[in-house]
Amino acid sequence: MYFFDKEIKICFRRKIVVHSEIIINLVSLIFHTMKIETSELHSKLKEFFGFDSFKSDQENIVRHLVDGNNAFVLMPTGGGKSLCYQLPALVMEGTAIVISPLIALMKNQVDAIRGFVAQNDGIAHFLNSSLNKAQITEVRNDLLSGATKLLYVAPESLTKAENIAMLKEIKISFYAIDEAHCISEWGHDFRPEYRRIRSIIEEIGIAPIIALTATATPKVQSDILKNLGMPDATVFKSSFNRPNLYYEIRDKSDPKRDIIRYIRQNPGKSGIIYCLSRKKVEELAELLNINGIKALPYHAGLDAKTRAENQDKFLMEEVDVIVATIAFGMGIDKPDVRFVIHYDIPKSIEGYYQETGRAGRDGQEGQCITFYSYKDIQKLEKFMQGKPIAEQEIGKQLLMETVAYAESNSCRRKLLLNYFGEEYTEKNCGACDNCLHPKKQFDGREEMAMIIELITMLPEHFKTEHLANVLAGENNSIIKSYKHDKLELFGAGKEHSVRFWNAVIHQGIILHLLHKDIESYGLISATPKGMEFLENPYELMLTEDREFVEGEDDDDDMPAAGARGGGGGDEQLLAMLKDLRKDVARKRRLQPWVIFGDPSLEDMSIMYPITVDELKNCQGVGEGKARKFGKEFLELIAKYVEENEIVRPDDFVMKSIVNKSVNKVYIIQSVDRKLPLDDIADSKEMEMDELLNEIEAIVYSGTKLNLDYYIEQNLDDDVVDEIYEYFREEAESDSLEAAMEVLGDDYDEMEVRLVRIKFLCEVAN
Repeated sequence: MYFFDKEIKICFRRKIVVHSEIIINLVSLIFHTMKIETSELHSKLKEFFGFDSFKSDQENIVRHLVDGNNAFVLMPTGGGKSLCYQLPALVMEGTAIVISPLIALMKNQVDAIRGFVAQNDGIAHFLNSSLNKAQITEVRNDLLSGATKLLYVAPESLTKAENIAMLKEIKISFYAIDEAHCISEWGHDFRPEYRRIRSIIEEIGIAPIIALTATATPKVQSDILKNLGMPDATVFKSSFNRPNLYYEIRDKSDPKRDIIRYIRQNPGKSGIIYCLSRKKVEELAELLNINGIKALPYHAGLDAKTRAENQDKFLMEEVDVIVATIAFGMGIDKPDVRFVIHYDIPKSIEGYYQETGRAGRDGQEGQCITFYSYKDIQKLEKFMQGKPIAEQEIGKQLLMETVAYAESNSCRRKLLLNYFGEEYTEKNCGACDNCLHPKKQFDGREEMAMIIELITMLPEHFKTEHLANVLAGENNSIIKSYKHDKLELFGAGKEHSVRFWNAVIHQGIILHLLHKDIESYGLISATPKGMEFLENPYELMLTEDREFVEGEDDDDDMPAAGARGGGGGDEQLLAMLKDLRKDVARKRRLQPWVIFGDPSLEDMSIMYPITVDELKNCQGVGEGKARKFGKEFLELIAKYVEENEIVRPDDFVMKSIVNKSVNKVYIIQSVDRKLPLDDIADSKEMEMDELLNEIEAIVYSGTKLNLDYYIEQNLDDDVVDEIYEYFREEAESDSLEAAMEVLGDDYDEMEVRLVRIKFLCEVAN
């Protein structure tokens, strides 16, 4: 009885005599509260929300809050968190203050509450920067009159002096902090303004607090409770398991084609595609539309009106797909989202879990597909540069957890639930890629024992990467600084890669043989169970690590060096195409990759192109390459199709976006005018590296550029000749990394890139 305990304590502290009349009034209030709890909650649940019964822990949470107690609610997306504070607000005296991070979330929930309670729009309001003076006045009047039961407030708005003054004038029933993970620096969506909530509550007036989130590790939970000053709050924790969701990680070799194929195979279904950059959101939304898929973009760069319109069109099913940055989704109440696709890997497991949780909220089918390449991780690490060291450490730790999840061969459901401190005992969940298509296993007792033995011989604890480097024999500067290259176990597992040892350590954590201390930046120690295993090893079936391609480049049309196709094509045709490529290469005295790369041939074996336009839809085939080398390949495919009565997948031709880049037009015109590349870069405020990326994209899309004027002025003839000769005679691909490795330190990377561009323009295009 939070309020009544507090009032009595205040009375005694001030040496005020507590008269029997006061006690009778307090008892009456207590009885009234109990009356609400026992006799009205179910009827109000039916009256306002139309439900006959509560779901999961909802009733206990509602009763707890109505009693005037603090609560911390951990409930997965779709579990019914909103009702846990909406119903108490409607039955309790006063106004509930709901602190929420997104304007879209507020608007949706206010509309929903107004829909529940007929003929009283004043029952719920939101207060944020989107309101004009007249709207703010309306909110104030309804608050002061007592008409408003729920007020949604952005944390930024809560800090304003005029709003604090207004809230001091009203009776507050309780504070609800939605998306409470935003409080914690260890959370996936940390917001500094959330750290001030406790001090503002104390300034406005103390009342019970309910904090709610769908994602919080034990560390984040502790941080939230401590920051809100309610360490004794009752924690209501529902299972994080969403049995209707299917989890899959896919190679990011050709994600655009995969996405279009998937959506076409699931016509009419609603879905969300998440990208990290606004630019990629715009590009992908446009690509989907020109391929006949109704899609709209959503990101912070759009004006508020456009964002709201795009979200409403998705909710009203005028479009099937929203392509968005991570800002989208927290505020939507759409139960029938059938797929969530991550074009880019999220920055944390919490972010991934919350975003995938927007699928299948009605308990029906929910497909969660994520495209992964380590190149994306490297980009995310670059984004962290310049931030405070502690923040970088936290960010990197969260990112490495995501890498371990993506690259693991263990049950994805088990990994997710373990991350949130929940045990999943089923051996096979039957609803993730790793369980449905299990990878090869091996008895890892020796490897696990080696890891635990290494941990025990070190005087202090180290991170996963360090232990893996020691066992794999990676003699880097950090290893040397600790003199760990002198250890008996240094290089003891060098027959395996660092990635292999990372995977084994991660599985050791899942099996509770090892412990990762998140509070100490992920230092690894052996558990008592692990020490027992070291003393008496037993069969330990582990899965082998999974390899991923480097991935595609975000900002151009060039396939990544060494990228592999997805496979699954016509193997007989593929073999014939490779033989033809060998013949053409021999006749033209060129390396086979110059004609068509392996990914291009694999696409041909899947799509059976028989025209130049169809051939251009294959990966890595631009206009120039298609016309220069395509004739013989198209004739071979057409003959093969006819002789084998192949039904061609002409319903799947991925149309490309016409390149409208002003930069690219400007670059082509400037090169034609023979302007120095440095001047072109300066005029567009680009680094030289960025300019070369743009030029390479132009060349790979089939346009010839003549850079001889710049090369002749800046490179020695013998340097040009030697690099050119390498690409003509030795190179097995267009890989820059391979070229630098063969050519050595005598050549600058920019020199190699410039000559590679020259070679591709003169020979490949």
